[in-house]
Amino acid sequence: MPGPSAASPGRFPATPRFQIDRALARLAVRAGDWVHTPIDRKVEYLDSVRRRAIRAAPAMIDEAIAAKGVDERYAGEDWVSGPVTLLRTVRFLADTLGSISRSGRVPLGRDDVWSGPGGRVAVRVMPGDRWDRLLYPGITAQVRLEPGVEPADLPAVTGSFYTKGGFPEPTVAAVLGAGNVASIGPLDVIHKLFVDGSVCVLKHNPVNDYIGPFFEDAFADLIADGFVRSVYGGADVGEYLVRHPEVGSVHITGAAQTHDTIVWGPGDEGEARRAAGTPLLDKPITSELGNVSPVIVVPGPWTRSELQFQAERVATTMMQNDGFNCNATRVVVLHRDWPLHTEFLDRLRAVLASLPPRPAYYPGAEERFDRFARSHAEVELLGERGPGVVPPALLVGVSPEFEHLAFHEEAFCPVAATTVLDGDDAAGFLAAAVAFCNEQLQGTLNVTMLVDPATERTLAADLDEACARLRYGTVGVNIWAAAGFVLGVTPWGGYPGATLADVQSGVGFVHNARLVDRPEKSVFRGPFRPRPKPPWFVTHRSSAEALRRVAEFEADPGPGRFAVLLPAAVRS
Repeated sequence: MPGPSAASPGRFPATPRFQIDRALARLAVRAGDWVHTPIDRKVEYLDSVRRRAIRAAPAMIDEAIAAKGVDERYAGEDWVSGPVTLLRTVRFLADTLGSISRSGRVPLGRDDVWSGPGGRVAVRVMPGDRWDRLLYPGITAQVRLEPGVEPADLPAVTGSFYTKGGFPEPTVAAVLGAGNVASIGPLDVIHKLFVDGSVCVLKHNPVNDYIGPFFEDAFADLIADGFVRSVYGGADVGEYLVRHPEVGSVHITGAAQTHDTIVWGPGDEGEARRAAGTPLLDKPITSELGNVSPVIVVPGPWTRSELQFQAERVATTMMQNDGFNCNATRVVVLHRDWPLHTEFLDRLRAVLASLPPRPAYYPGAEERFDRFARSHAEVELLGERGPGVVPPALLVGVSPEFEHLAFHEEAFCPVAATTVLDGDDAAGFLAAAVAFCNEQLQGTLNVTMLVDPATERTLAADLDEACARLRYGTVGVNIWAAAGFVLGVTPWGGYPGATLADVQSGVGFVHNARLVDRPEKSVFRGPFRPRPKPPWFVTHRSSAEALRRVAEFEADPGPGRFAVLLPAAVRS
């Protein structure tokens, strides 16, 4: 995920160093008090964030669409990736902490834990309550734990430090916020505060530092009590923060290059340090750094309406937030002998070409787009290329054996490659697709698979095996794996095993409102053809209204709010 340079303009001036020093000194004084703050008081802080965030949300959405140069038609994208995910994560985290306060354990029932494929213990975390069953029908999520964890170990591997009979060392954490999605920085702060037990300073990214005042409003009680601070500026401010002696840990969402510069230093000297294994940064760092995200299209007897629906689904995964998402689809993996291969791609082209053009707001998008477009002979621009505008584009038929740019670098703009794999049948293709994604594509963040119900029944064991073998932090079956970010109840991060020297999609994880301590991956499943069309689709007619009402519901669930959101959701 590319990040802006030090020269990228922001709305607010850089915070002076003396103010940063003062902020960090105050946090350091309060770090011990935060560690020992009672759980019930922490739940009150979360409830405060939830109440304040929903009040601030409409104005923040207006700022977001203005900054991106779009109109209200696109507001739904910012509602779902901003307030909806923040409010859900905070709500379920408060529920988890409340359960620990009352009973000493996370709220998981006996039927929520079982031994899954590959011998991994699996914990069901969605549906999380009765409202999930109504609002997200047919969507389930499980967290699969690391090898060696047994069902009897569950009390020891859930609940973070709250269930372990001790407290973490008081620490000041620095969070370097992302510039593309408004909820990333606030959610990273929530994780550092309530999961890791650290007080926290958030440096807003210059690209979207308009969220700063809304963050400060939502976190006002935590700021007033000295547990959170907010600063502004570019790479120079970030560099000052992470090297500061009062900062004990760092979290970054951004580009692997930015991470490596922080850890090893810039240029040849940084590469020499990496080779020698002597990092410049002498404190723990966690990270979420993007991915060449694939969609695996499992061949099957799709109907025309299913072809159209799945084309709209894949177009959404490419075009939500104009492709400036770390989980956006970058490679579509198809079976060479699937009879519907051509028709599916034709429908995908038509959906992409039907979308109105919009400004490429993220810095560097035009240069990246041009570089990717030049990388392949069969590039299809599905719209007009103009100043400040990059259309959706497909790099068609990239050879899976070729060391192509699209397989090894995240485009971070609305470009995706298509590639075809062989296989004697659907099972053979699926096995080949798993190997291709694991071995050929950069990153380990998320992967999505699409499979119709008849084929899913036939391939049940093969599909379970594929979910077990895919080396990704989140796997989505018939649901965009970005659900792992939005729905908040699962850990979000790369597959375990990355190192500082080979960081891939990052080290560690965030979100995780159910406090599952030793995750290997999360697996989401959804309906192949849900009805009505989900409001987060880019082709949904009432997306903005529906997702605003979803946010209001997540802020304070109840029958009245559920009834109010239904009419907008069904106007698809």
